[in-house]
Amino acid sequence: MARHEHGLLAWIRKHTPHRDEMLKSRWLRPFAHRIAHSELWRFTRRSVPRGVALGLIVGIFLLIPGVQIIGVALLALPFRANIPIGVAMTFLSNPATTPFLLGSSIIVGNRAFGLHADVATFMQLISEGAGISQWTAWFLSDAAPALLAGLFIISVIAAAVGYVLAIFLWRLWIGAKWRRRGHKPIELSTNGQ
Repeated sequence: MARHEHGLLAWIRKHTPHRDEMLKSRWLRPFAHRIAHSELWRFTRRSVPRGVALGLIVGIFLLIPGVQIIGVALLALPFRANIPIGVAMTFLSNPATTPFLLGSSIIVGNRAFGLHADVATFMQLISEGAGISQWTAWFLSDAAPALLAGLFIISVIAAAVGYVLAIFLWRLWIGAKWRRRGHKPIELSTNGQ
């Protein structure tokens, strides 16, 4: 009997690479026996928030599409994170959001560590379609430390917010599921009983 899914979960299942596809990747083949573990592909209350956090950290910090997916798959095992959710979260850094992430990272890196990377030069390089030599010269200035520090700070904050939000949304989803079935959700006791 086929399940009918709605919303975000259906989109994630449709657009993220499937387990068999990822295991055939030449980059992941040496680790296939580890990432094939079924726990990494199940949607549970613990693995989903971990997958969200992992996907946001890797997706924002790395910003390189193929490397993001491989990074999530390899890091999912020690963190016991859901691979499909982690991969889906890397899609938040895309060609539309990357300039914003890079510009914000430079600003955050400058403020956090007193660096002086020039955001205006960065925006000018983007608008002019600068060549590799221009980007290299800019990157070898204060830009690299500011950019990396800013990307790290933004990715960690995004991961923490995503983790908490995923826990909250998971509880709402489970509560709605129980209500549709006509059951009351089980309340977790916090007094140790």
